[in-house]
Amino acid sequence: MLRAGLTSAVTMAALLATGSRAMAHGAGEENLAQHWWDAWTFSPVQLVPIAMVIALYAVRAHTLGPRLPIWRRLGFYAGMVIFALALASPIDAVGEEGLLSVHMLQHALIGGFAPMLAVLGLTGAVLQPILRFAWVRRLSVLAHPLIALPLWIATLVVWHIPALYELGVSNDFVHAVEHMAFFAATALLWMPVFEPLPAPEWFGTGAKLVYLLVVWFVGIIFVNVFWFSGTVLYDRYAEVAHDWGVTALQDQGNAGSVFMVEHMLILLTALIVLGFRFARESMARQRLIEAGLDRDAVLRAVRHGRAAALARSAGVSLTTRPGID
Repeated sequence: MLRAGLTSAVTMAALLATGSRAMAHGAGEENLAQHWWDAWTFSPVQLVPIAMVIALYAVRAHTLGPRLPIWRRLGFYAGMVIFALALASPIDAVGEEGLLSVHMLQHALIGGFAPMLAVLGLTGAVLQPILRFAWVRRLSVLAHPLIALPLWIATLVVWHIPALYELGVSNDFVHAVEHMAFFAATALLWMPVFEPLPAPEWFGTGAKLVYLLVVWFVGIIFVNVFWFSGTVLYDRYAEVAHDWGVTALQDQGNAGSVFMVEHMLILLTALIVLGFRFARESMARQRLIEAGLDRDAVLRAVRHGRAAALARSAGVSLTTRPGID
């Protein structure tokens, strides 16, 4: 993994610096299963925009200085690096010409880890320059949870319809659109959870838990289609699966497993974190209301993460003290 990461970083830096284009599918087209490590690619259509986004974020982060925590910056950069690796590394070539399970790994990176980490790196202050544009403010409605969730589901389902999926694999432009759709839909999915822009007032921690449970349920249905369909969904991979020592159905089942692992890592982590937050907020809400504070003020403070500040100003302890509380 370290070797892959370092090699990708050096390769991308060299290519971006020289502006050259290296299509390393040559050896892979002859025998990709034996020479997959040589299948590094550079697609300016997909990688140059990523480099531009990283540069713009770096400029904005420098402007904000200490107001933008280092963990947010690292999250954003990690997300962009993962996105670039998914496009430039052999994952791309093997996913197109070899194994469906590797193509699913690419989608798990582009439509799972990368956008989630990127959104983690955003704040209202980071987004402020682009929010000056009216069309961007209008598009921000897509981050509403009741829009973002069905949009993510539709993107997941539509792009995995066999005809469209195989068109994306065979056409570079459609493939680029597919990747951007996965990234954008998942980024929008996480926007109301992390709230770099304010989510609706009703979308508190409890609602976020329900929201992510729906995402979990949809993912499980999706995985089961790959596991138990009993028929090969994508003919393209059926023709080459034997070159990799598996049957087409085994490869398809492995693709479901890849998605399941990504789904579990991201969703279970988020659900556990939100579960603890929900319990903490419930206790804070109860203690503040029992202390005689205005209920509406308490609800607002808890919803926006200001319960501790409200408790300090009112002289209320949010922790249980043995023998006292």
